[in-house]
Amino acid sequence: MSDTKAILDLAKKTILTESAAIHNLGSFLNEEFAHAISCIISSKGRVVISGIGKSAIIASKIVATLNSTGTPSIFMHAADAIHGDLGTIQENDVVICISKSGNTPEIKMLVPLIKRGQNKLIAITGNIDSFLAQQADFTLNTFVEKEACPNNLAPTTSTTAQLVMGDALAICLLELKGFSSNDFAKYHPGGALGKRLYLRVEDIVANNQKPEVSPDSDIKNVIVEISEKMLGVTAVVENEEIVGVVTDGDIRRMLNKYDHINGLTAKDVMSLHPKTIETEVLAIKALELMQKKGISQLLAVQGKKYMGIVHLHNLINEGIL
Repeated sequence: MSDTKAILDLAKKTILTESAAIHNLGSFLNEEFAHAISCIISSKGRVVISGIGKSAIIASKIVATLNSTGTPSIFMHAADAIHGDLGTIQENDVVICISKSGNTPEIKMLVPLIKRGQNKLIAITGNIDSFLAQQADFTLNTFVEKEACPNNLAPTTSTTAQLVMGDALAICLLELKGFSSNDFAKYHPGGALGKRLYLRVEDIVANNQKPEVSPDSDIKNVIVEISEKMLGVTAVVENEEIVGVVTDGDIRRMLNKYDHINGLTAKDVMSLHPKTIETEVLAIKALELMQKKGISQLLAVQGKKYMGIVHLHNLINEGIL
């Protein structure tokens, strides 16, 4: 038990150390940050982000975040840049260099080359007196008092601070560009996240069978329709409009209520006023309505016209739930 407590105490200490450093970042924000944002927005090029060591990994993640939120970006490793990859930087690009110390040999070699190309340079560094900070057009201070590492050596707190500063850049750019959820969907077409943003009821209904009976259909045909279409429900339709619905539950209740079912029709057992949803509505909205009403399927309509069924299992299979 004592070992468990020691482990948990150490984990909590790490988290608290890093959270305190992140909280302190806010006090470092000044006009330099705002100018850096303006520089990126007014640029006709991309954002090229570079770093060395662990900072390079953070740079790569920030690139991914910027690309997914509407700011074209590319990663350039600082070591590779001085061995042939400097051509990555184009005339109108803005360059961000990330370095805790701001004085690593690779950064000292890279910065003059960037400046020679007359590209704007933004520094993300924990040392505002460093070579990088002094040469940059704009400096974003990510100073941390200590690393979470007990030896104060392994980049932990410092890389977290760099990552958070990158997120701050990305979110400010997103907001100022008016980047919407629809824009976000364009960049995330795959996976559950993308489907939540673009998949519509009509996309699901198109792949489902369309169970329907008339009000005068005898009960045997109703049961066969529910069974064959495998959605646990059938719409009762007249003149292409829904007048009711028969579910598995309605069939069970019918069997409890009637000793003889010969002569019964759909209109005798159907439920009135079933829940419907328009086909152009996002599928995530169908899920929300199902959860709110405690049901597992909705009848899809286009105006008053019956179009099909969207089932909870469809949403699960699509990864939306």
